[in-house]
Amino acid sequence: MASLLDYEVGTARKHVLWRTFMVLFSVFVFLKAPQTALAKKGSLKEVTDGNWEDILTGEWMIEFFAPWCPACRQLQPVWGEFAEWGEDLGVNIAKVDVTEQPGLSGRFIITSLPTIYHCKDGVFRRYQGPRTKEDFLSFIDEKKWQTIEPVSSWFGPSSFLMNSMSALFKLSMFIRHCHNYLTEQLGIPVWGSYVIFALATLFSGLVLGLILVFIADFVFPSRRFQSNYYQSRKQLSEARLRQQLEDEQMADGEEDDEEEEEDEEDESGSREDLWHKGRRSPEGLPETFGDEALRRRVLAARQEEEEDT
Repeated sequence: MASLLDYEVGTARKHVLWRTFMVLFSVFVFLKAPQTALAKKGSLKEVTDGNWEDILTGEWMIEFFAPWCPACRQLQPVWGEFAEWGEDLGVNIAKVDVTEQPGLSGRFIITSLPTIYHCKDGVFRRYQGPRTKEDFLSFIDEKKWQTIEPVSSWFGPSSFLMNSMSALFKLSMFIRHCHNYLTEQLGIPVWGSYVIFALATLFSGLVLGLILVFIADFVFPSRRFQSNYYQSRKQLSEARLRQQLEDEQMADGEEDDEEEEEDEEDESGSREDLWHKGRRSPEGLPETFGDEALRRRVLAARQEEEEDT
């Protein structure tokens, strides 16, 4: 009887121990399961303006979404399930909220939502296939991305053009925040906010124009600020004046020569007339005059001409 009782007690203890072990194991599995699920959910990375350069190395699948977009909301569960396979496929799964990262929206020229990009070592391709988990998995596993033409380097996110677009989008978002602050926090009317931005635009344009003028003058200085500018200009004017005076003197010399020639011709003509007059008498008969008389007539004619002049 005692042995039977001991057997039943031992059997009961074994059942208790087995049940305790099963309960502990169930608790362990229950506690471990959420951690595993959490680790898989944590594989979905978030790209921001501060860490976007990380996607230039390795293989990535990136979704651009907005919280207010219905299609984006519908894709989120599928994208989360796809992210759980990222570690097995050796690909990083990420997302970008364009409402909080306007710079990335401009850098990738996001014109529709949701937009998905595939990146392999800095080469970007836009995914335009079906949006199911199986299609995403086959796209990576079968390397279907190789059949898609990559984005041109001119429009790559790290190019100068896209950096400018990113800065422009950031500026627009900054202006929007300033407008909301002026109208909502300070209570300024909407038209008053527009006037402030208009004046700020004019002032910034003026400052930018002055800066460009200073840069242009520094790079390409005007000749007026050169040391020998006025000296060379003075020498040039003096040379022109000297040439003009020489031309006028030459013209005056030519006129004087012409006048002297005319005077000589007139003088020789008057001499011939006097000679012919002196060789004839009042009756028309020739008569001889002495050299003294002829010389007097010539001197008298010269005196008359000098008095006339």
